[in-house]
Amino acid sequence: MYKKIVALSLITSCLIAANTEDVKDEIKETKAKIAKLKANLKELQSTLPKEDYIFKARAEIGYVSNSGNTNTEAFNADTKLTNRWDLHSLEASMLMQYGTENNKESKNRFLGELLYDYKLSKVLSLNYLVGYKDDKFSGYDYQFYTGPGAKYVLIETDYHDLNLDGNFLYVKDKIYGEPINSYLGYRIKGVYNMQMLENLKFHQTLSFRSEFSDVQNYFLYSKTAFTTKLSDIFSAGIAYHIDYTNHPPFSGKTSTDKMFTFNLIADY
Repeated sequence: MYKKIVALSLITSCLIAANTEDVKDEIKETKAKIAKLKANLKELQSTLPKEDYIFKARAEIGYVSNSGNTNTEAFNADTKLTNRWDLHSLEASMLMQYGTENNKESKNRFLGELLYDYKLSKVLSLNYLVGYKDDKFSGYDYQFYTGPGAKYVLIETDYHDLNLDGNFLYVKDKIYGEPINSYLGYRIKGVYNMQMLENLKFHQTLSFRSEFSDVQNYFLYSKTAFTTKLSDIFSAGIAYHIDYTNHPPFSGKTSTDKMFTFNLIADY
């Protein structure tokens, strides 16, 4: 009886091992078929006629209200319009933030940029930037900057992408009650996107703008965001904005301004 049990156990173990190997082989074959299908899909997509003109629009709107010992309200709108034709691209972006605390205005910021891009290759393009910033509580009446530059696509896959660009700038900073300060500077910017899950996307924008002759005069902006799709058009997301000025124009002004937002997003 004991010998029969041992033999039966050995036969069962062999069957399980054989079945496991069969499953592993099927997994390998399935992966190979998927890889082949993806390659065929890319090849078929490459044969499709390319659109001469593409228009994309994205709008993020967020609102936060808090009542109690402190009554606060915060509103933000972040929009981007992109036109592409042949090797050309024109992108307009606007960021507006407004907030009150105990019915008193505490935040009033506007940032607008216009970027023209000419594609030289799949990964490299030349561009020209025009930017304008108005922040009522920063001490600056306005900041204007413009200049040529280039963009390089460092990573571009189905999973994630990373773009880096840099511009040489002519800058005008107007501080309240003081003459306009004009100087030559530069800006370096990186934009990273990652599809973390099927319905969860991560976004990071980081830009650094500075003066050539005074390295202590610099500005840093960061946006970290997570979004999830609700439908083909609408998404929901959270974003954390950081706006840093190394040398605020007046004493009493803080260097870092932060804003955390919950957003409804529409893509067209």
